[in-house]
Amino acid sequence: MILKTKLFLLGVLLSSFSSQAIIIRHDVAPSRYEIRSTQFPAVFFLERQGNRKVCVATVIHRRWAVTAAHCAEETTLANTIENGRRFGVQVGGQTREIDALIVHPDYDQDSATDVDMALLRFREESSVPRPLPLQLNEDEQGEAVTLLGWGFFGLGTTGRQYDDGRLRRAHNRISSTTRRLHIRFDDPRDHSGDSLDLEGIPGLGDSGGPALLETELGFRLAGIAVGEVEGDNFSEETQGKYGSVAIYERVSQHIDWIETVIGSKAPFDS
Repeated sequence: MILKTKLFLLGVLLSSFSSQAIIIRHDVAPSRYEIRSTQFPAVFFLERQGNRKVCVATVIHRRWAVTAAHCAEETTLANTIENGRRFGVQVGGQTREIDALIVHPDYDQDSATDVDMALLRFREESSVPRPLPLQLNEDEQGEAVTLLGWGFFGLGTTGRQYDDGRLRRAHNRISSTTRRLHIRFDDPRDHSGDSLDLEGIPGLGDSGGPALLETELGFRLAGIAVGEVEGDNFSEETQGKYGSVAIYERVSQHIDWIETVIGSKAPFDS
């Protein structure tokens, strides 16, 4: 059962979907992609599972964060809230507790119009870290974005390889904008392409992770990682190879819903 646009407090299970992580260019030193979490304090992982850090969320308001809806089941978040407990996370160097989960009303993975997005409510407000503002305008086409994740590492030539729990940042461009954002991983050996210096794509482990569009006023949250296009040669073992296309929920399409749930108008960072 999927709870839609209500506080997620009792008796809810969500359909699972393969998470996502950062796969990098084969011809660039991996260390160039590695960053410290303090560089993006509003972005945090949801759960540690052994050495893995699974699913990602982004603080967008003093009391709210956003992630992929299917992350509630890929972690113990859904079960924790369902049983009346709070779900602890590390955000910006401090422990915060999530006390409610609100799933988008159109979340249905069997539907062609599925919206894989959920809002997380913190028990208490905090001004630290500063929330990341939302991308409000629908002008994302062709724009460069920054992608973040702690999940599986891999190369464009081979796809995913292993999960070491390190935070990585990659760059890419939004290749198409429909109801979702599509981001293609170009092969730098193809000189007709538009491969960026630190180009990369999500892979296993980073569902819910942000696509951040940089403006004159700083970063804006443009997308939420939810999956990868499954072509004829797709497999989880080769996920993230050159030519793969990552799918992100398009934040600008859901501003009204986010504002309704939170109860105030964007931007929320001021």
